[in-house]
Amino acid sequence: MPRLAYLGPEGTFTEEALRLLDPTAERLPCASVSAVLNAARAGDADGAVVPLENSIEGAITSTLDEFAWGEPLLITAELLLPVQFSLLARPGTGIPHIKRVYTHPAAITQCRAYVARELPEAVVVAAPSTAAAAQEVSLPGSPYDAAIAARIAGEHYGLVQLAADIGDRSDTVTRFIKVSRPGGPLPEPTGSDRTTLVVFLADDHPGALLEMLTEFSVRGVNLTRIESRPTGDGIGRYFFHFDFEGHIADARVGEAIAGLHRICGEVRFLGSYPRADGIAPQIKRGTSDPEFAEAGDWLARIRAGQV
Repeated sequence: MPRLAYLGPEGTFTEEALRLLDPTAERLPCASVSAVLNAARAGDADGAVVPLENSIEGAITSTLDEFAWGEPLLITAELLLPVQFSLLARPGTGIPHIKRVYTHPAAITQCRAYVARELPEAVVVAAPSTAAAAQEVSLPGSPYDAAIAARIAGEHYGLVQLAADIGDRSDTVTRFIKVSRPGGPLPEPTGSDRTTLVVFLADDHPGALLEMLTEFSVRGVNLTRIESRPTGDGIGRYFFHFDFEGHIADARVGEAIAGLHRICGEVRFLGSYPRADGIAPQIKRGTSDPEFAEAGDWLARIRAGQV
């Protein structure tokens, strides 16, 4: 039975994602994304599950930065989880009594319209996770009157659901990833795969980003996400996260990554793994594996003088 770390405490959306990704795993709750990934790095867990991006809020920057600066980890699977928030409070609390609300910053962003409409006088305070918010609200003497969290968190901590599905969008989805330490085999190509990289520029110069994008474009590799993050070395200095269609075993993907390695300061390979949505890439003419192989054979014959 594998042991997987996740962003806790019990009752988070991350725990729900973990249960779906690996129902048999032993679960190890941790207090932060950094603690979750460090548990996997240190061997306290066999792997970890963390959020990567949300359809409303965008990228989870703490996760992006951990992959850029921490010891290497590999993504082996992903999950798209619909997210619904509830307003939770101790029994006997009514909406008119709510003056202080505790929740994760992502929930603050995604429930802004509800709070402004229904709780206009309430102060909303950021928590480490939605479940941690529910846990705190459940304690006697808590300074908070309510939490915004998953319904399951209310069940865990004995809270009453005062309102359900309070997000600004009913179709909100969060993408979670499962990671492990390097060293084992990569997931096999499925024909519907995603690859993730972190890329650092060798130097900042006009056209640097275009040079990176060209490595993908000329080989017909479709990007599904690109994020820039500050390096911390001063204003205007960034590194980049890329998600794109395909598996590193695909010729077009392997050559694109090799091209980035030639022109960039550092390329971190974060994994090739099956796409949760099952979407297969459209292969442009001239970029399939057989066409790459035929071109390589043709070049070899020319170099051997067989013109």
